[in-house]
Amino acid sequence: MSLKYLPNINSPKDIRNFSSKELQELCGELRSHTIETITEIGGHLAPTLGVIELTVALHYVFNTPKDKLVWDVGHQGYAHKLLTGRFKEFPTIRQFKGLSGFLKRSESDYDVIGAGHASTSISAGLGIAEARRQLNEDYRVASIIGDGSMTGGLAFEGINNAGHLGKQFLVILNDNEMSISPNVGALSSYFTRLISNPLYNRVRNEFWDLTGRLPIAKSQTRTLIKKVEESLKGLIVPGILFDELGFRYFGPIDGHDLNMVISTLENIKDIQKPVLLHILTKKGKGMVSLNMKNREYHEDAIKFHAVKPNGKAAVPEKIESKVIKEKPVPSFQDVFGKLSCEIARNRNDTVCITAAMREGTGLVTYSKEFPDRYYDVGIAEGHGVTFASGLAAQGVRPIAAIYSTFLQRAYDHIIHDCAIQHLPVIFCMDRSGIAGEDGPTHHGSLDIAYLRCVQDMIVTAPKNGNEFRHLLYTALNINDKPFSIRYPKASAVLFDEPGQMELLPIGSWETCKQGSDIVILAVGPMVYKALDVAKKMNDVGVSVEVVNCRFIKPMDIACLENIRSRFSKIVTIEEGIINGGFGDGVSGWLLEAGFSGRLKRLGLPDTFVEHGSRDQILSILGLDSDGLLKAIQDMVDDKKEVHNF
Repeated sequence: MSLKYLPNINSPKDIRNFSSKELQELCGELRSHTIETITEIGGHLAPTLGVIELTVALHYVFNTPKDKLVWDVGHQGYAHKLLTGRFKEFPTIRQFKGLSGFLKRSESDYDVIGAGHASTSISAGLGIAEARRQLNEDYRVASIIGDGSMTGGLAFEGINNAGHLGKQFLVILNDNEMSISPNVGALSSYFTRLISNPLYNRVRNEFWDLTGRLPIAKSQTRTLIKKVEESLKGLIVPGILFDELGFRYFGPIDGHDLNMVISTLENIKDIQKPVLLHILTKKGKGMVSLNMKNREYHEDAIKFHAVKPNGKAAVPEKIESKVIKEKPVPSFQDVFGKLSCEIARNRNDTVCITAAMREGTGLVTYSKEFPDRYYDVGIAEGHGVTFASGLAAQGVRPIAAIYSTFLQRAYDHIIHDCAIQHLPVIFCMDRSGIAGEDGPTHHGSLDIAYLRCVQDMIVTAPKNGNEFRHLLYTALNINDKPFSIRYPKASAVLFDEPGQMELLPIGSWETCKQGSDIVILAVGPMVYKALDVAKKMNDVGVSVEVVNCRFIKPMDIACLENIRSRFSKIVTIEEGIINGGFGDGVSGWLLEAGFSGRLKRLGLPDTFVEHGSRDQILSILGLDSDGLLKAIQDMVDDKKEVHNF
């Protein structure tokens, strides 16, 4: 599709003189350009397609960036980026050194708050609104949140506080449920136009003030008026809950009716109290109807939430060759899905819990085969962990499948509701380590550090899919403490289906290769990088021992004693932050044990790692084979001749 408007839009000011027809055409360009670009390079697609009209309306009505828009999560912000001066850079989105796939404060003045986790926009927006009052400034604040994000408790905490403070603050609830609400219709649309009209609100407020001056029956009259209004709203709209929390509720309206959205925003933008506008949209609008006419909308919206590159974009030669040579081994995510079903068939006391990540954690097959033992708690990780603790307290064995980065949100629940009470919840943490193009909000860099310090927590990482099976079955044999298993968004390297499980002694490490000059203590799939490097060093006469440290906590003290007595050079490597990580644990033990040799810790730095492919990021951080090889070479005795590879 040829673009008439988009290439010439440098800021939202450029669209504020557009006619209704031009705005409609702009929406079409935004939708088609987003589909064409994202299907080529990969990225989040369906979320933005559902809010095209809303995004245009917001930047048309509000004086951004003076007025503040706060987008929840941010993966629906691609159209927002295109309207705020980033059209030329758009093909770089989620690429190394390119635009972020989420909103990012350092990227644009229009990105007021960045987020990669859900349910944050209302609290953040309310903070901005209160900063406006504190600094005696004048601008509008609007937070845009999806119905999925509204399942998170943080959203309601923000709503509760906003209703209490009572200042100008607009919350837009983008409801993209897969069915059309019966409240959408002529009567509902008419009622929304009525109650959002400035004249209606002025008359309402003046009448309310008038009743306050009545000499008698003032409170009874006001009570009657409020009950009549609430009854009418309760009959026509589902907004009574928000009214009771201190918000004026408007909607639901059709979020794809651009003129309706614009007129409603114009009418409510200056109401000087908290307002909630409820709009109904279709996630993936345009992509679904264009390509998937014969399938159910629900399945299509999930499929197009995020898409992989279609192969038309140029791929760097080095990365392309790796993809071609990669063996057809399932990912850790897929292995978990298979193992969860395998375990459920063998043990009736197990259940699986996830937080709105059925597809992402690999639990689709499990949810269909064991629907009564599958729980999706929504975007509510804290609740999910406490819920799991309640199940475990009564003898059920819960497996909580939550991304490493999202489990951070449930930290108090892990400690207070699970660990202190010695409850055997199993935490399976996908996306541990570098999560790739989603960037710093999604990298699982902290889980080793934040779980190592939790008393009685067992912390593990399998080197491959078969060891994943061993650790899961081992975890199910622990009855008095929580057990965590971390794994990256990557190939499981090796997985036998079906396979035989093996119970592992708690805290046991595995020596994968004997050596005498230097030892590498590797966590998770880093074991294979260590073995690769050990082979190269062996070719030049340097003997490298490789130890699979599958138990990060507790550590294998007997193995450490042996290592301390045999080696003067030790390297640790982990796909997690160095500070507080596995290497720190080894370092602390060696120091107390009187180790006088050299120790090198490899891991993620004390800075937030930006987005890019896993291969790119690991290479830059020195966590690929080349980086490990260099670290080994630097530690080798100067008398040893070491060649460059």
